[in-house]
Amino acid sequence: MRGCFRDRRAAGAELAVQLAGYRKAPGLLVLALPRGGVPVAYEIAMALGAELDVLVVRKLGVPRQPELALGAIASGGATVFNDDVVGAIGVTRSHLDAIVRTERIELQRRERAYRGDRGPLNVRGRTVIVVDDGLATGASMRAAVVALRSLQPARIVVAVPVAPIETAEEFIHIADDFVCIETPRDFHSVGWWYRDFDQTQDDEVRYLLDAAHGAKSSAA
Repeated sequence: MRGCFRDRRAAGAELAVQLAGYRKAPGLLVLALPRGGVPVAYEIAMALGAELDVLVVRKLGVPRQPELALGAIASGGATVFNDDVVGAIGVTRSHLDAIVRTERIELQRRERAYRGDRGPLNVRGRTVIVVDDGLATGASMRAAVVALRSLQPARIVVAVPVAPIETAEEFIHIADDFVCIETPRDFHSVGWWYRDFDQTQDDEVRYLLDAAHGAKSSAA
């Protein structure tokens, strides 16, 4: 049914109910893919009493072939390469290093914009719930999960309000747990499932992250 979620925060509140079993997981961390995943993740973090942060992901695109990804970089210093694509197109090491440098500059700019002076992201040995406002192809979330694996969390849970059934079935095998409210065959788009799907602004991202950090500090 179109518009089954009022907005991102309402969708997050619904997801939090399904994730309640993780409330007492050791070192629980909720990571949002900015920007649209942040309002969803905020409600989950507040409901579960968890720390909230963002995971910025940048795909390493093939020049003039943006649909192909050489790999991805993510918050926390993770760098993952798709060796099959790298080998198939014959990218030199120097060219690959140049692509990584360019994308890391943009990643660091976005991290500064959202995270300010907070310390480096630490997921080792923790249960991590990775959140977005929905999946279509799942490319960014797939890169996020692969990047997170290299940082050695104890468990990766992918949680989204909506995803097409084909993508959902893929993530059942990619993540340690996959939680999704709606998995339609007739998907249309992520925004189709929200009555309010206005673009999330940088100011809202910073406000919600600061609010979550303040709430967590007060509870400690």
